[in-house]
Amino acid sequence: MQEDFLHFVWRLGRFRMKDLITTTGETISIVDPGQHNQDAGPDFLNARMRIGSTLWAGNVEMHLRSSQWYAHGHEKDPNYDNVILHVVLDEDQVVYHPNGERIPCLNLRTYVSPGLARQYLRLLHSEYWISCQTQLHQVPEIKRQLWLDRLLVERLEQRTEQLTELLESNNGDWEETFHQGLAWGLGLKVNADAFLMLAQSIPLKTIQRHRNSLLQLEALLFGQAGLLESQFTDDYPKALQKEYDFLKLKFGLRPISANHWKFMRMRPANFPTVRIAQWATLLYRTGALFSKMLAAQKVKEIENAFVVELSNYWQTHFRFDKPAAKRTKTLGRARVHLLIINVIAPFLFLYGKKRDEQRFQDRALQLLEELPPEKNTVLERWKQFGMSADQAAQSQALLHLKKQYCDTKRCLDCAIGCQILQRPSGAEEEAAPYLPIWWLEPAAEPTSKE
Repeated sequence: MQEDFLHFVWRLGRFRMKDLITTTGETISIVDPGQHNQDAGPDFLNARMRIGSTLWAGNVEMHLRSSQWYAHGHEKDPNYDNVILHVVLDEDQVVYHPNGERIPCLNLRTYVSPGLARQYLRLLHSEYWISCQTQLHQVPEIKRQLWLDRLLVERLEQRTEQLTELLESNNGDWEETFHQGLAWGLGLKVNADAFLMLAQSIPLKTIQRHRNSLLQLEALLFGQAGLLESQFTDDYPKALQKEYDFLKLKFGLRPISANHWKFMRMRPANFPTVRIAQWATLLYRTGALFSKMLAAQKVKEIENAFVVELSNYWQTHFRFDKPAAKRTKTLGRARVHLLIINVIAPFLFLYGKKRDEQRFQDRALQLLEELPPEKNTVLERWKQFGMSADQAAQSQALLHLKKQYCDTKRCLDCAIGCQILQRPSGAEEEAAPYLPIWWLEPAAEPTSKE
């Protein structure tokens, strides 16, 4: 059993609220259970309840055992001085406020349905791919879709937290930050960090000073990537090497180590050398990319902005000094779609949030609704349980649900898990009759516990 279960039954009123008494025999009548506190401090804030003949206003703290009050050091924290009720499963130690006053304690064990507790434990200890996979069909489709809508926003908000840190490190420069974020996105999972390091190793303003010369752009990027430090036989890398030596001295540049780049077990089209060449061409063709993304209204406009045609050398090479059959190496629609999902949509969402312009947040969601869903094993498994994705917005939500909720057993924080646990069987209802979730008592001035 986990403490989160107590939060769940208290928050949703999933316990028998008739004849509640403290461990010292005083009656308890709940007027308002309080607001669930996700931050530091007591678990429920601003609760109202009648204990004995007095109507109290204050906070509620919960533990599996009452002795955890002292184990967690609450007696030393003034944030807990206004606790009016301690809710536990076992009172193994009497708890007092610093002034010596005993804190009323409710032993919730006798008021919670054993059936509900067993159902929760089944979810908690399930070894299925998702804990509720045998009960998922019980949840109405509309409930599942509403939860997925919320999860999509939550996934975007989670990604914007990382982007916010990057934006702050760049002193609020959106173009620089987007440039670095785009580099990260070009690196796939394997080389994402290396691409970000490369982008951060040279200011965008320095790059833009040379955006009219593809040779200089490639020299800057390949040189900073540490990939021009070999003895080459081809004329093209020799030219890049010579140009970079001049630019390195001019701007006082320091390249990153070539050891950061990974080529093993990758398709040649995804080699970092090819991606860097595409990145250089993109910078050569397009100026302020972030401004263009802000102006784009449809996925097609973004796809067009990322059309790149590599120089002749890269038409016949995947790596320096290693010729290959001639092949057009474009970013590809699927790759651009991944950039929209992982970089562009989160940036638009963050920009709208920071500027208080809802239209950019709405556009981020709209772009994800326009895109087809990703294809991977996680989404295939969801499909087996009747949760298929028709668009990237849904597939992103399902990926977030699996990683952030199912894999970490956060069933009590999940709307689907809560819906399943709110469906008591007839035996549960008989074992523990339920009253309406919350009711209001006649208005009275509460006594504040200060």
